[in-house]
Amino acid sequence: MDQTFQVATPRLATLPKYLLLAMRPKQWVKNVFVFAGIMFANDLLLTQPASIVRVVATFLLWCLVASSIYLINDLVDIEKDRQHPKKRYRPLASGHLAPSAAVTATVIFLGIGLPLAWMLNRYLGIILSVYVLMQLAYSFRLKHVVILDVFIIAAGFVFRTVSGAVVLQISISHWLLICSGLLSLFLALAKRRHELVLLEAGSGSHRRVLDDYSTELVQEMISIVTASTIIAYILYTMNPTNPHIPTRPFPLLLITVPFVVYAIFRYLYLVYKKDEGGSTEELLLKDWPMLINVLLWAATVVAIVFIYRA
Repeated sequence: MDQTFQVATPRLATLPKYLLLAMRPKQWVKNVFVFAGIMFANDLLLTQPASIVRVVATFLLWCLVASSIYLINDLVDIEKDRQHPKKRYRPLASGHLAPSAAVTATVIFLGIGLPLAWMLNRYLGIILSVYVLMQLAYSFRLKHVVILDVFIIAAGFVFRTVSGAVVLQISISHWLLICSGLLSLFLALAKRRHELVLLEAGSGSHRRVLDDYSTELVQEMISIVTASTIIAYILYTMNPTNPHIPTRPFPLLLITVPFVVYAIFRYLYLVYKKDEGGSTEELLLKDWPMLINVLLWAATVVAIVFIYRA
């Protein structure tokens, strides 16, 4: 361990602060995938308060359950995180949050989140239960299995997309599921590349699976997934399942394709030229061109679905 790094002593007064930080609220932005169903599959549900409440409740349950997984991950990796130039400052690795407090919080979060999910919708309960089991396997073993590790990360985003549909008992386009899976693969691979570049020769000592990757291999994978994501999104815009999305005089969702292509290109620029990509949510929130582009994409989708119909 770096001799300049000192592990702190947990204090009761700062427990709420560091527990909240350990829950990684910035990563809750990933859970917006649950809104894909209500937005793209059946926008009429947006006018029904009960439907909105169910989706928002699903979002909050995902935040609660996902935060418990983050705590488990940090508990498992606490010693390795202390060797990492950035992760050493996480609440558990830095010593500001006691492991016992993290364990207690995890039990409480799962004890509340999973039963509520089953009460809201049994299929949501199944999805979140499988997600927890999958993430436990990932934390203790599968994170060390090359390629499978990034597929598990991607599966979490697909689960979120599906859960937003099952609570409303609606179907969503298979192309939308493919897009969410490919996009999350893209983000996971970008994160692996960031770790390889950041840790360089010592990457394997922090995350054993990084020894099985190389920057060249990851770059080839990113190239394949990038092209596949763009093609899948284009195919989705041409075949939307929402009957209220205009398809004449041409599929109007095609207008949103430039925003998606720009977002991917911008992300690649930040990954390759700025060595970013370690934290998608932080990158999204701090990179103004990316954030503005996402907002313009969302505004265009809303305009197509609602204003055009009106």
